[in-house]
Amino acid sequence: MEQFETVTFKGMAVHTNGTMPRKGGMAPEFTAVAGDLSELTLSSLRGRRVVLNIFPSLDTSVCATSVRKFNVKAAQLDNVQVLAVSMDLPFAQGRFCSTEGIERVKPVSLFRSKDFAENYGLMMTDGPLAGLAARAVIVVDEDGRVAYAQLVPEITEEPDYESALAVLK
Repeated sequence: MEQFETVTFKGMAVHTNGTMPRKGGMAPEFTAVAGDLSELTLSSLRGRRVVLNIFPSLDTSVCATSVRKFNVKAAQLDNVQVLAVSMDLPFAQGRFCSTEGIERVKPVSLFRSKDFAENYGLMMTDGPLAGLAARAVIVVDEDGRVAYAQLVPEITEEPDYESALAVLK
């Protein structure tokens, strides 16, 4: 039997294409597209602690809020890289970050990344946002292990920032 995650969008059940990585396991490799259209891999950040702030699109208020909050809260932490991970095109991500003064979060796009969908199991397969990533936060330690993982149960709600950041203090 195939396994998948279930979240809700405005109370309606939505399924993902698999299961997300769990705390204690190795974070799967992935390739995303940076603002300059270069590829960024998770392994290129090895040695740093990485916060994967994963969400459907910057064009929603909750997603934008999560990027703003991580930008402020992560600024106080050493050796941490926050990635804003979505299907938004790098041009839209860059415009958002410039307009909002986002300097400590690096936006990365999944628009070419088949391995993220396969390895992280967070692509929604049904519902109105099918094809976009579900809202989740994964913290990866310096050695590439998952130190924290939260799949936000309701897509329209914010993640638990304090719990995610607590593993980085």
